[in-house]
Amino acid sequence: MDIQLSDRVKSIKPSPTLAVAAKAAELQKNGHDIVSLGAGEPDFPTPEFAKEAAKQAIDANFTHYTQVDGIPELKEAIINKLSRDNNLIYKPEQILVSCGAKHSIYNAMQALLNPGDEVIIPAPFWVSYPDMDMLTGAKPVFVTADIQQRFKITPDQLAAAITDKTRMVILNSPSNPSGVAYTKAELTALGEVLLQHPQIVILSDDIYEHTFWADFPFSNILNACPALYDRTLIINGVSKAYAMTGWRIGYTAGPTSVIKAMYKIQGQSTTNPCSISQKAATAALSGDQSFIKDMNIAFKARHDYMVKALTALPGIECIEADGAFYVLFKITGLIKRLNLANVTNDTELAEYLINTIGLALVPGSAFGAPGYLRASIAASPQQLEEAIKRLKTLVEKIN
Repeated sequence: MDIQLSDRVKSIKPSPTLAVAAKAAELQKNGHDIVSLGAGEPDFPTPEFAKEAAKQAIDANFTHYTQVDGIPELKEAIINKLSRDNNLIYKPEQILVSCGAKHSIYNAMQALLNPGDEVIIPAPFWVSYPDMDMLTGAKPVFVTADIQQRFKITPDQLAAAITDKTRMVILNSPSNPSGVAYTKAELTALGEVLLQHPQIVILSDDIYEHTFWADFPFSNILNACPALYDRTLIINGVSKAYAMTGWRIGYTAGPTSVIKAMYKIQGQSTTNPCSISQKAATAALSGDQSFIKDMNIAFKARHDYMVKALTALPGIECIEADGAFYVLFKITGLIKRLNLANVTNDTELAEYLINTIGLALVPGSAFGAPGYLRASIAASPQQLEEAIKRLKTLVEKIN
């Protein structure tokens, strides 16, 4: 018997990044030699002091429900982190701890958006923004910046996209998939546009804040434009900076009224995040932060290797990123060089690469960037070298 599904779920698609990772894993399981550069998670262990805090929580039987919005000591650690790292001041009632930054964004959209509202999403974008938006009945409005703009939108582009229906603008810096970050001056210019439209809430996705190596300091929209404080949500978590993707702890800092609304959504869905993970996250945010610097050194070295190696290949265009752990590179020239009837776009090229040379990459179309591929550098140097070797061999065959 066919069970009728909701129109809501029919309107969205599965996560393309998870689909690539799953296909690579399935091929590996069946004995294929696959280099998988699809997944976006650090390939480092969680810091020992965070794991130890979790073990102590288990031994102390800290295994029951907690406050829906997070345990007080974790909220205090988040407040201290925002003050220490971002020079932003919040109170406990302005913080909501959730099951990952993705959950935080979902809660925010569910609490703020109505059918017919518009959400401005700079493209390239993280794959889940549009679908979470559409689950509310709102409409994603894409503002595209290509490689010539370093994947960053301009104030004029932002202003042109705003209508009376615009309810939210999403800023993700450094960005997934491009790794490019906005400077404080660039954010100030965008903020000046947003100040003219008081109906708009700004969602600042700062999850890659600490995976950052640019020659300018990290800034978010509130560092650049403090006047937007009363209508900005800061989204962050421990997944990327502390290699804690599976622990599922994210958080939102923002206006009390919005946090209360998000609390209601969460209270009727997941309730509290995992109690043990909350203890580990408290330790991560409060403990020795040198772990982050060590991880960044490794990611920067991998990034530099990949950008140099990809740029040297005919038909590929690539620019340096400012952070995150991705390289987004243009492959329209490579498609022309291949000259294959079944490879005419980035999606078909990604399929061709995994099937012929065992290299798993994510099509740029998944991020609103057709004509590009995304490679994760959250892989060992040996894996990255093998990926380049396979690409180079392919390119040399068509020369």
